[in-house]
Amino acid sequence: MKRKNTWAILLLLVALAGSTAELCGWLLPTISWPFTVSREMHILSASADAMPWLAVDGRFHWFGWLCMLILAFIGVYFLLRRRDSLRVPPVIEKRWQRFRSFRRGYWSMLILSGFIVLAAMDQCIVGKRALLVQYEGHWYMPAFSRNVLPGSTFGLEGNAAHAETDYRKLKERAGTPGGPDFVLMPPIPYDPTMDVVPFPTEPLPVRNGVVYDAENELPYNGQASRLYADGSTHMRIRYRRGVPDGYVQGWDASGKEVYSARYQQGEKLRERYTGTGPVEDFLALTPEHAICLVSYHPAPPLTGGHLLGTNSQGADIAAYLFGGLQVNIKAALIYLPLVYMIGLTLGMFMGYFAGKADLLTQRFIEIISQLPFLFVVMVLSDFVPLQLRGMLLILALLAFFGWMHISYLVRTATMKEKTREYVEAARVMGAGPLHILARHIFPNLTGIIVTLLPFSIAAVVLSLASLDYMGFGLPDTYASWGRLLNDGLSKLSSPWVVSSAFFALVLTLMLVTFIGEAIREAVDPRRHTYYE
Repeated sequence: MKRKNTWAILLLLVALAGSTAELCGWLLPTISWPFTVSREMHILSASADAMPWLAVDGRFHWFGWLCMLILAFIGVYFLLRRRDSLRVPPVIEKRWQRFRSFRRGYWSMLILSGFIVLAAMDQCIVGKRALLVQYEGHWYMPAFSRNVLPGSTFGLEGNAAHAETDYRKLKERAGTPGGPDFVLMPPIPYDPTMDVVPFPTEPLPVRNGVVYDAENELPYNGQASRLYADGSTHMRIRYRRGVPDGYVQGWDASGKEVYSARYQQGEKLRERYTGTGPVEDFLALTPEHAICLVSYHPAPPLTGGHLLGTNSQGADIAAYLFGGLQVNIKAALIYLPLVYMIGLTLGMFMGYFAGKADLLTQRFIEIISQLPFLFVVMVLSDFVPLQLRGMLLILALLAFFGWMHISYLVRTATMKEKTREYVEAARVMGAGPLHILARHIFPNLTGIIVTLLPFSIAAVVLSLASLDYMGFGLPDTYASWGRLLNDGLSKLSSPWVVSSAFFALVLTLMLVTFIGEAIREAVDPRRHTYYE
């Protein structure tokens, strides 16, 4: 009973925190996600005139408020239920014990649960906004606020004063005169998408005019660059055995730095000046005019602070994989209720009433099953307006084609259950069809539902990855493992891109499959009885 009350109170606190955050302009990890979706999808919000006292930013985000209301309702329902009605049935307890006996599935569930908890922490783990900033005695939490803080808030000048603060650069100024006192960034200080980072650079050591490799052991062979202070390339130079290949550096009579290139013309070796300085008059070079090794995108792992490197668009792969995990979890939370609500309703309807109802519904399913799924997706991608495209549209299409196999399984189980003695007894006592379906047949279908659940999750993850791989999936504002896989396969010279996407996809599907196998073994009546 105490455990049930704990869950009920937790649901009520989540609903209260989400509602308060929406009215106060806060952005809480995961809890504020329904309101964020309402802002992204115009159809999930209404005019402020509908509910002016709950309208924020000139719109009433009804989808977010509906989710908070559902959470509050579930919490109140558990609080008001009697103790006997909340007791776990002995059958469920035995199934849980049998599930735990399958170690591979049990540990897979723990690992997947850890990934879900990690993804729920959202901007606390991944994001380009600082978690905490102290400036001139004031504390700011940009990552938890919907309002964008301009650079002028932290004393930045010029164009940076009017744009959103670059907190990664602000952290570099922490503790310096005029800079912030303290800046706390997430462990991965990059957004999953729409956050293009500059090329990672690494200074190369120079001794006696000879450039050495990063390990400071051998003379460097390859291309290096001299950079401006803002990170842009000033000059690319190819080195051979640590000295420039074909370039000559010197100074003219007035002391200005000049560069020349030697080239062969006929039998004569000529020299041509290619630039003159001083460049410091308009843009400063890097300190001591350092020679830097530039890793162009896609950059390899462990360069420039990127744990898994970058993709071809300049996004951090670790942040992108984290965003893809969040997208898959949110997609499953939306897809599964839709699919099972349709599949269970029509399956029980066909199995219980049979006859013409069963015949007509099966013909309807056969017509839908003949529609080419990919062709429908391609057509809608061209004709649906941009403001309606997004996760909900893709999940609606997947749900429209994904409930049919569930309905057939439920139909068969319902036809078997309706011939049982307890159903006949309920019918004799005057129970109606809806009462029999909801109170007697549906509880006996939980084994089918629980068994199919992990495999449905694997199906939606694989479907999203496949559509994104072909270019018909989610918009670019969503991180997608399928799109990352496509990017990696088009650039096999950078194997870390495709291997990251492949490993994330295979690991997730493997964990879900192991969980599904353990659940199937735990609820299989042919292997276990309820009186053991």
